[in-house]
Amino acid sequence: MSTDAASSTGLLSQFEQLRFAREILRAEGQAVLTLADHLHDDFCRAVDLVFRCQGNVIVTGMGKAGLVGQKIAATLGSTGTSSHFVHPGEAIHGDLGRIHPRDMVVALSFSGETEEIVRLLPSLCQMKIPVVAVTRSNSSELGRTAQVTLELGPLKEACSLGLAPSTSTTSMLALCDALALVVSRMRGFDADDFARFHPGGSLGRKLAKVEDVMRPLPECRVANQSGTVREVYVQLSRPGRRTGAIILVDGEGKLAGIFTDSDLARLLEGKHDMSLDDPINEVMTQAPTTVTLGTRLPTAIELLANRKISELPVVDEHGKPLGMIDITDVVGIEAAQPARNSTSAVSSVDDRPPTVPFPNP
Repeated sequence: MSTDAASSTGLLSQFEQLRFAREILRAEGQAVLTLADHLHDDFCRAVDLVFRCQGNVIVTGMGKAGLVGQKIAATLGSTGTSSHFVHPGEAIHGDLGRIHPRDMVVALSFSGETEEIVRLLPSLCQMKIPVVAVTRSNSSELGRTAQVTLELGPLKEACSLGLAPSTSTTSMLALCDALALVVSRMRGFDADDFARFHPGGSLGRKLAKVEDVMRPLPECRVANQSGTVREVYVQLSRPGRRTGAIILVDGEGKLAGIFTDSDLARLLEGKHDMSLDDPINEVMTQAPTTVTLGTRLPTAIELLANRKISELPVVDEHGKPLGMIDITDVVGIEAAQPARNSTSAVSSVDDRPPTVPFPNP
Protein backbone atom coordinates (compact mmCIF):
# COMPACT_ATOMS: atom_id res chain seq x y z
CA MET A 1 0.00 0.00 0.00
CA SER A 2 1.35 3.41 -0.94
CA THR A 3 1.99 6.19 1.55
CA ASP A 4 -0.84 8.24 0.03
CA ALA A 5 -3.23 5.32 0.34
CA ALA A 6 -2.20 4.70 3.93
CA SER A 7 -2.77 8.37 4.78
CA SER A 8 -6.18 8.41 3.12
CA THR A 9 -7.38 5.43 5.17
CA GLY A 10 -6.05 6.83 8.42
CA LEU A 11 -3.33 4.21 8.92
CA LEU A 12 -0.33 5.30 10.96
CA SER A 13 3.20 4.00 10.89
CA GLN A 14 4.58 2.57 14.11
CA PHE A 15 6.63 5.73 14.56
CA GLU A 16 3.52 7.90 14.20
CA GLN A 17 1.51 5.65 16.55
CA LEU A 18 4.12 5.95 19.26
CA ARG A 19 4.55 9.68 18.74
CA PHE A 20 0.83 10.33 19.01
CA ALA A 21 0.48 8.03 22.06
CA ARG A 22 3.31 9.86 23.83
CA GLU A 23 1.68 13.20 23.06
CA ILE A 24 -1.57 11.97 24.61
CA LEU A 25 0.15 10.68 27.74
CA ARG A 26 2.18 13.86 28.15
CA ALA A 27 -0.89 16.03 27.65
CA GLU A 28 -2.93 14.14 30.22
CA GLY A 29 0.00 13.89 32.65
CA GLN A 30 0.73 17.60 32.38
CA ALA A 31 -2.93 18.41 33.03
CA VAL A 32 -2.81 16.44 36.28
CA LEU A 33 0.45 18.14 37.34
CA THR A 34 -1.04 21.55 36.60
CA LEU A 35 -4.12 20.62 38.61
CA ALA A 36 -1.91 19.65 41.56
CA ASP A 37 -0.17 23.03 41.45
CA HIS A 38 -3.49 24.90 41.54
CA LEU A 39 -5.19 23.19 44.50
CA HIS A 40 -6.45 25.69 47.06
CA ASP A 41 -8.81 26.06 50.02
CA ASP A 42 -11.82 24.78 48.09
CA PHE A 43 -10.24 21.33 48.05
CA CYS A 44 -9.94 21.41 51.85
CA ARG A 45 -13.59 22.47 52.13
CA ALA A 46 -14.58 19.51 49.96
CA VAL A 47 -12.48 17.19 52.11
CA ASP A 48 -14.21 18.53 55.22
CA LEU A 49 -17.68 17.93 53.75
CA VAL A 50 -16.84 14.34 52.80
CA PHE A 51 -15.08 13.65 56.10
CA ARG A 52 -17.99 14.97 58.18
CA CYS A 53 -20.72 13.36 56.10
CA GLN A 54 -22.85 11.24 58.44
CA GLY A 55 -24.61 9.40 55.65
CA ASN A 56 -23.47 8.30 52.21
CA VAL A 57 -21.41 10.21 49.69
CA ILE A 58 -23.52 10.04 46.55
CA VAL A 59 -21.49 10.33 43.35
CA THR A 60 -23.25 11.26 40.13
CA GLY A 61 -22.24 12.02 36.57
CA MET A 62 -23.38 11.46 32.99
CA GLY A 63 -21.58 9.67 30.17
CA LYS A 64 -17.81 9.37 30.59
CA ALA A 65 -17.98 11.49 33.74
CA GLY A 66 -20.49 8.97 35.07
CA LEU A 67 -18.06 6.13 34.46
CA VAL A 68 -15.42 8.08 36.37
CA GLY A 69 -18.03 8.62 39.09
CA GLN A 70 -18.66 4.90 39.43
CA LYS A 71 -14.96 4.33 39.96
CA ILE A 72 -14.77 7.12 42.53
CA ALA A 73 -17.76 5.76 44.45
CA ALA A 74 -15.99 2.39 44.53
CA THR A 75 -12.74 4.00 45.71
CA LEU A 76 -14.52 5.91 48.47
CA GLY A 77 -16.32 2.76 49.60
CA SER A 78 -13.18 0.64 49.68
CA THR A 79 -11.16 3.21 51.62
CA GLY A 80 -13.51 3.87 54.51
CA THR A 81 -16.15 6.29 53.20
CA SER A 82 -19.65 4.91 52.66
CA SER A 83 -20.58 5.77 49.09
CA HIS A 84 -22.60 4.75 46.07
CA PHE A 85 -23.24 5.97 42.55
CA VAL A 86 -26.60 7.35 41.39
CA HIS A 87 -27.23 7.88 37.68
CA PRO A 88 -28.55 11.45 37.22
CA GLY A 89 -31.06 10.37 34.57
CA GLU A 90 -32.47 7.70 36.87
CA ALA A 91 -32.39 10.08 39.83
CA ILE A 92 -34.97 12.41 38.30
CA HIS A 93 -37.17 9.40 37.58
CA GLY A 94 -37.36 8.03 41.10
CA ASP A 95 -33.84 7.26 42.30
CA LEU A 96 -33.80 10.50 44.31
CA GLY A 97 -35.36 8.30 46.95
CA ARG A 98 -31.93 6.76 47.44
CA ILE A 99 -30.59 10.09 48.70
CA HIS A 100 -31.26 10.89 52.36
CA PRO A 101 -30.90 14.03 54.50
CA ARG A 102 -27.54 12.99 55.97
CA ASP A 103 -26.04 12.33 52.54
CA MET A 104 -24.02 14.63 50.33
CA VAL A 105 -23.43 14.63 46.58
CA VAL A 106 -20.28 14.79 44.48
CA ALA A 107 -21.41 15.83 40.99
CA LEU A 108 -19.09 15.38 38.01
CA SER A 109 -19.56 17.36 34.80
CA PHE A 110 -16.72 18.98 32.89
CA SER A 111 -18.94 21.51 31.19
CA GLY A 112 -21.03 22.06 34.31
CA GLU A 113 -24.05 22.32 32.00
CA THR A 114 -24.92 18.64 31.52
CA GLU A 115 -28.72 18.58 31.23
CA GLU A 116 -29.34 15.61 33.53
CA ILE A 117 -27.08 17.08 36.24
CA VAL A 118 -28.60 20.55 35.97
CA ARG A 119 -32.13 19.13 36.25
CA LEU A 120 -31.09 17.33 39.41
CA LEU A 121 -29.80 20.43 41.21
CA PRO A 122 -33.14 22.03 42.26
CA SER A 123 -34.24 18.82 43.96
CA LEU A 124 -30.93 18.57 45.83
CA CYS A 125 -31.28 22.19 46.95
CA GLN A 126 -34.83 21.53 48.11
CA MET A 127 -33.61 18.52 50.11
CA LYS A 128 -30.76 20.66 51.51
CA ILE A 129 -28.17 18.16 50.29
CA PRO A 130 -24.64 19.63 50.13
CA VAL A 131 -23.07 19.37 46.68
CA VAL A 132 -19.39 19.26 45.75
CA ALA A 133 -19.00 20.03 42.06
CA VAL A 134 -16.09 18.76 39.98
CA THR A 135 -16.27 20.88 36.84
CA ARG A 136 -14.36 23.17 34.52
CA SER A 137 -15.41 26.48 36.07
CA ASN A 138 -17.36 27.82 39.04
CA SER A 139 -19.22 30.07 36.61
CA SER A 140 -21.12 27.10 35.15
CA GLU A 141 -24.63 26.22 36.31
CA LEU A 142 -23.25 23.37 38.41
CA GLY A 143 -20.40 25.49 39.74
CA ARG A 144 -22.74 28.32 40.80
CA THR A 145 -25.15 25.98 42.58
CA ALA A 146 -22.70 23.76 44.47
CA GLN A 147 -21.58 24.51 48.02
CA VAL A 148 -17.99 23.74 46.98
CA THR A 149 -16.60 23.74 43.45
CA LEU A 150 -13.39 21.97 42.50
CA GLU A 151 -12.34 23.62 39.26
CA LEU A 152 -10.55 21.59 36.62
CA GLY A 153 -9.80 24.70 34.59
CA PRO A 154 -9.79 25.07 30.82
CA LEU A 155 -8.46 21.81 29.44
CA LYS A 156 -7.76 20.70 25.88
CA GLU A 157 -8.85 17.14 25.19
CA ALA A 158 -6.01 14.90 24.04
CA CYS A 159 -7.83 13.38 21.07
CA SER A 160 -6.92 14.63 17.60
CA LEU A 161 -10.36 16.25 17.25
CA GLY A 162 -10.20 17.84 20.68
CA LEU A 163 -13.62 16.38 21.44
CA ALA A 164 -13.44 12.93 23.06
CA PRO A 165 -13.30 13.17 26.88
CA SER A 166 -9.72 12.26 27.72
CA THR A 167 -7.70 14.95 29.45
CA SER A 168 -10.82 16.11 31.27
CA THR A 169 -11.79 12.66 32.56
CA THR A 170 -8.20 11.86 33.56
CA SER A 171 -8.02 15.10 35.56
CA MET A 172 -11.44 14.44 37.07
CA LEU A 173 -10.41 10.94 38.11
CA ALA A 174 -7.10 12.06 39.62
CA LEU A 175 -8.69 14.93 41.55
CA CYS A 176 -11.43 12.71 42.98
CA ASP A 177 -8.86 10.05 43.87
CA ALA A 178 -7.00 12.72 45.82
CA LEU A 179 -10.23 13.68 47.58
CA ALA A 180 -11.05 10.08 48.51
CA LEU A 181 -7.55 9.20 49.69
CA VAL A 182 -7.01 12.35 51.74
CA VAL A 183 -10.29 11.64 53.54
CA SER A 184 -9.24 8.02 54.01
CA ARG A 185 -6.00 9.11 55.62
CA MET A 186 -7.87 11.50 57.90
CA ARG A 187 -10.03 8.59 59.05
CA GLY A 188 -6.91 6.66 60.01
CA PHE A 189 -7.87 3.94 57.54
CA ASP A 190 -5.11 1.32 57.77
CA ALA A 191 -4.10 -2.02 56.28
CA ASP A 192 -6.36 -3.96 58.65
CA ASP A 193 -9.36 -1.89 57.53
CA PHE A 194 -8.37 -2.36 53.90
CA ALA A 195 -8.06 -6.12 54.38
CA ARG A 196 -11.60 -6.33 55.74
CA PHE A 197 -12.95 -4.79 52.54
CA HIS A 198 -10.73 -6.85 50.20
CA PRO A 199 -10.87 -10.49 51.36
CA GLY A 200 -10.82 -12.01 47.87
CA GLY A 201 -8.32 -12.44 45.07
CA SER A 202 -4.57 -11.90 45.09
CA LEU A 203 -4.98 -8.59 46.93
CA GLY A 204 -6.88 -10.32 49.71
CA ARG A 205 -4.18 -12.97 50.00
CA LYS A 206 -1.48 -10.33 50.28
CA LEU A 207 -3.41 -8.65 53.07
CA ALA A 208 -4.20 -11.90 54.89
CA LYS A 209 -2.66 -12.76 58.24
CA VAL A 210 -0.92 -15.97 59.18
CA GLU A 211 -3.87 -17.16 61.26
CA ASP A 212 -6.00 -17.11 58.10
CA VAL A 213 -3.95 -19.89 56.46
CA MET A 214 -2.04 -21.67 59.23
CA ARG A 215 -2.90 -25.15 60.35
CA PRO A 216 -4.31 -24.75 63.86
CA LEU A 217 -2.58 -26.57 66.68
CA PRO A 218 -5.08 -29.51 66.84
CA GLU A 219 -4.13 -30.30 63.23
CA CYS A 220 -0.39 -30.22 63.96
CA ARG A 221 1.90 -32.83 65.49
CA VAL A 222 2.82 -31.60 68.98
CA ALA A 223 4.93 -33.39 71.59
CA ASN A 224 6.90 -32.71 74.75
CA GLN A 225 10.61 -32.26 74.15
CA SER A 226 11.51 -34.83 76.80
CA GLY A 227 10.37 -37.85 74.77
CA THR A 228 12.65 -39.87 72.51
CA VAL A 229 12.53 -39.58 68.74
CA ARG A 230 11.01 -43.06 68.44
CA GLU A 231 8.38 -42.40 71.12
CA VAL A 232 7.35 -39.12 69.57
CA TYR A 233 6.93 -40.58 66.09
CA VAL A 234 5.02 -43.62 67.35
CA GLN A 235 2.68 -41.53 69.54
CA LEU A 236 2.02 -38.95 66.81
CA SER A 237 1.42 -41.38 64.01
CA ARG A 238 -1.72 -40.21 62.23
CA PRO A 239 -3.35 -40.88 58.86
CA GLY A 240 -3.93 -38.28 56.19
CA ARG A 241 -2.21 -35.03 55.40
CA ARG A 242 0.26 -33.77 57.97
CA THR A 243 2.86 -31.06 58.38
CA GLY A 244 6.50 -31.88 57.72
CA ALA A 245 7.54 -30.94 61.25
CA ILE A 246 6.75 -31.81 64.84
CA ILE A 247 6.23 -28.92 67.25
CA LEU A 248 8.09 -29.58 70.50
CA VAL A 249 7.10 -27.80 73.71
CA ASP A 250 8.54 -27.53 77.19
CA GLY A 251 6.80 -28.17 80.50
CA GLU A 252 5.07 -24.78 80.33
CA GLY A 253 3.71 -25.40 76.88
CA LYS A 254 6.08 -22.94 75.22
CA LEU A 255 7.77 -23.67 71.92
CA ALA A 256 11.11 -25.37 72.55
CA GLY A 257 11.96 -26.42 69.01
CA ILE A 258 10.86 -28.36 65.97
CA PHE A 259 11.91 -31.68 64.51
CA THR A 260 11.32 -32.08 60.79
CA ASP A 261 10.95 -35.11 58.59
CA SER A 262 14.18 -33.93 56.96
CA ASP A 263 15.90 -34.13 60.37
CA LEU A 264 14.72 -37.72 60.70
CA ALA A 265 15.96 -38.52 57.20
CA ARG A 266 19.39 -37.12 58.04
CA LEU A 267 19.64 -39.36 61.11
CA LEU A 268 18.78 -42.43 59.06
CA GLU A 269 21.00 -41.49 56.14
CA GLY A 270 23.89 -40.88 58.54
CA LYS A 271 23.27 -44.29 60.13
CA HIS A 272 22.63 -42.71 63.53
CA ASP A 273 19.93 -45.25 64.35
CA MET A 274 20.85 -45.21 68.04
CA SER A 275 19.78 -41.56 68.20
CA LEU A 276 16.18 -42.65 67.68
CA ASP A 277 16.11 -43.63 71.35
CA ASP A 278 17.73 -40.39 72.55
CA PRO A 279 15.66 -37.44 73.82
CA ILE A 280 14.36 -35.57 70.82
CA ASN A 281 15.52 -32.25 72.32
CA GLU A 282 19.09 -33.35 71.62
CA VAL A 283 18.53 -33.46 67.87
CA MET A 284 15.71 -30.97 67.35
CA THR A 285 16.13 -27.48 65.87
CA GLN A 286 16.19 -25.19 68.87
CA ALA A 287 14.91 -21.61 68.75
CA PRO A 288 13.38 -22.02 65.28
CA THR A 289 12.20 -19.13 63.18
CA THR A 290 8.67 -18.15 64.19
CA VAL A 291 6.03 -15.55 63.48
CA THR A 292 3.55 -14.12 65.92
CA LEU A 293 -0.20 -14.13 65.56
CA GLY A 294 -1.28 -11.16 63.44
CA THR A 295 1.75 -11.20 61.13
CA ARG A 296 0.92 -10.49 57.50
CA LEU A 297 1.07 -13.56 55.29
CA PRO A 298 3.56 -12.03 52.79
CA THR A 299 6.03 -11.54 55.66
CA ALA A 300 5.74 -15.22 56.53
CA ILE A 301 6.21 -16.25 52.89
CA GLU A 302 9.28 -14.03 52.69
CA LEU A 303 10.75 -15.80 55.73
CA LEU A 304 10.08 -19.22 54.23
CA ALA A 305 11.83 -18.18 51.03
CA ASN A 306 14.77 -16.28 52.47
CA ARG A 307 15.59 -18.83 55.19
CA LYS A 308 14.93 -21.78 52.91
CA ILE A 309 12.62 -23.51 55.37
CA SER A 310 9.42 -25.45 54.82
CA GLU A 311 7.68 -25.05 58.18
CA LEU A 312 7.02 -21.92 60.21
CA PRO A 313 5.47 -22.13 63.69
CA VAL A 314 2.99 -19.43 64.68
CA VAL A 315 3.23 -18.41 68.34
CA ASP A 316 1.45 -16.06 70.71
CA GLU A 317 3.09 -13.21 72.61
CA HIS A 318 4.19 -15.66 75.32
CA GLY A 319 5.91 -18.03 72.92
CA LYS A 320 3.22 -20.71 73.01
CA PRO A 321 2.54 -22.36 69.66
CA LEU A 322 -0.84 -21.73 68.04
CA GLY A 323 -0.32 -23.42 64.71
CA MET A 324 2.03 -24.04 61.83
CA ILE A 325 2.41 -22.67 58.31
CA ASP A 326 3.59 -25.39 55.96
CA ILE A 327 5.10 -24.52 52.59
CA THR A 328 2.41 -26.56 50.85
CA ASP A 329 -0.24 -24.26 52.33
CA VAL A 330 1.16 -21.16 50.66
CA VAL A 331 2.54 -22.41 47.34
CA GLY A 332 1.18 -20.19 44.60
CA ILE A 333 0.47 -17.22 46.84
CA GLU A 334 2.46 -14.26 45.59
CA ALA A 335 4.46 -12.52 48.31
CA ALA A 336 4.07 -8.77 48.64
CA GLN A 337 7.01 -6.60 49.63
CA PRO A 338 7.28 -6.84 53.43
CA ALA A 339 7.42 -3.69 55.49
CA ARG A 340 10.96 -2.66 56.41
CA ASN A 341 10.07 -2.27 60.07
CA SER A 342 8.32 -5.58 60.52
CA THR A 343 6.78 -6.32 63.91
CA SER A 344 7.08 -10.08 63.43
CA ALA A 345 8.75 -12.01 66.22
CA VAL A 346 11.54 -13.75 64.33
CA SER A 347 14.20 -15.88 65.95
CA SER A 348 17.79 -14.83 65.42
CA VAL A 349 18.76 -18.47 64.88
CA ASP A 350 18.08 -19.88 61.41
CA ASP A 351 16.55 -23.31 60.96
CA ARG A 352 18.52 -26.00 59.26
CA PRO A 353 17.78 -26.06 55.50
CA PRO A 354 15.51 -28.85 54.25
CA THR A 355 16.89 -31.52 51.97
CA VAL A 356 14.68 -30.32 49.09
CA PRO A 357 15.43 -26.78 47.80
CA PHE A 358 12.69 -24.26 48.47
CA PRO A 359 10.89 -23.14 45.27
CA ASN A 360 10.51 -19.46 44.61
CA PRO A 361 7.08 -18.29 45.86
